[in-house]
Amino acid sequence: MATSVIDKKESGESVSDPAHLYTAHVPADCWPIVYSPIYNISFLGMEKLHPFDAGKWGRVVNYLKEAGMINDETIVVPREAEEQDLLLVHTKRYINSLKAGKLAVDRGWAINVGGGFHHCSADKGGGFCAYADISISIKFLFQHVEGISKAMIVDLDAHQGNGHERDFMDDDRVYILDVYNRSIYPGDNYAKRAIRCRQELEIGTSDDVYLGTVQRSLQRALYEFTPDIIIYNGGTDILDGDPLGALSVSPQGIIERDRLVFATARSRHIPLLMVTSGGYQKRTARIIADSVLNLRSCGLIGREGDTVECTSNVE
Repeated sequence: MATSVIDKKESGESVSDPAHLYTAHVPADCWPIVYSPIYNISFLGMEKLHPFDAGKWGRVVNYLKEAGMINDETIVVPREAEEQDLLLVHTKRYINSLKAGKLAVDRGWAINVGGGFHHCSADKGGGFCAYADISISIKFLFQHVEGISKAMIVDLDAHQGNGHERDFMDDDRVYILDVYNRSIYPGDNYAKRAIRCRQELEIGTSDDVYLGTVQRSLQRALYEFTPDIIIYNGGTDILDGDPLGALSVSPQGIIERDRLVFATARSRHIPLLMVTSGGYQKRTARIIADSVLNLRSCGLIGREGDTVECTSNVE
C-alpha cells in the first residue's frame, strides 16, 4: 500500500524538527499529487453562501479518479504542520494547518490540489487566505533541502499575490513574476515593489493577449534569474465569468497556460510545485482536472516509467 504518512513516534523523528513534513518516504508508484479530504471546508451548509468554492479540491481529485489516473493509494496525504513549523513565517495568532512538499525536488514536479493562499503574509491574512503556504514552502526548502537556495514564484492567479510579495520584499533569493488584473483586489502598491516581472492586465483580457503575456513574461523571468525551484500559483479565477477575477480566459486557455508553465520548467530541468489558488465558479474543478490530465497526455508529468505523446492541439 502506497502511503506518505509516517507516524513520527514510530519513525523516531523529532517532533520539534520541521523537516518531518518532508522526510516521509513516497513510493515510486505514488503520484506527486498532494491532497487530503480536510482541504474541503463545510460549516452546516453555510459555506454555500460564500463565493469561495470550499469543495473544489475534492471534486478535482474525484475527476482524476474517474479518469483512471489516480486512486486513494497513489496520491500523497500531507502531514499537518505543527506550531513550530508555521512559526517559520507566522506570528503565533495565524497558526493553522498546511501541507508542503519536497516532492517537486525529488520528482521534478508536484501538484498540491489546494493551497495558493497568496494574500496572506507572515503577520496578516486577507482575501480568503489564513496562512502563507507559498512563503512557508519556500522557507522550508531553503532551510531543509540541499541545493535549494533560489526560488521563483510564478503567480498567475487573477489577483496580485501581495502576501508572498511582502514576505520576500528584500530577499534576493526569491524572484516574483506576477500577472494579474490591475483593477481588482488587493491593489497593494507597497507589495508591488517586490515584483521583478510585473504584468498588469485589463478587465476582460482574453486568451490571445493573456497567453502571449504569460509566455513573454516567463521568457524574461528565466533570462533574468535561474531558480532552483519554481512555485507556480495557477489560479483559475482568470476564467471567463469569474465574479472576482473579471478576466475572460477560456477553459482551453487555462489548460494551455498550465501546459506552457510546465513545459517551460521541465525543458529547463527546474523542479516545479503547483498550487491551485483562486477560482470561484463550480466548473473550475473540472478545468483543473482536465488540465492535469492534459499535462499527463503531453508527457509533462508522470510516474517513473510513464512515456506518452503530447496530444494538445492548442497553438
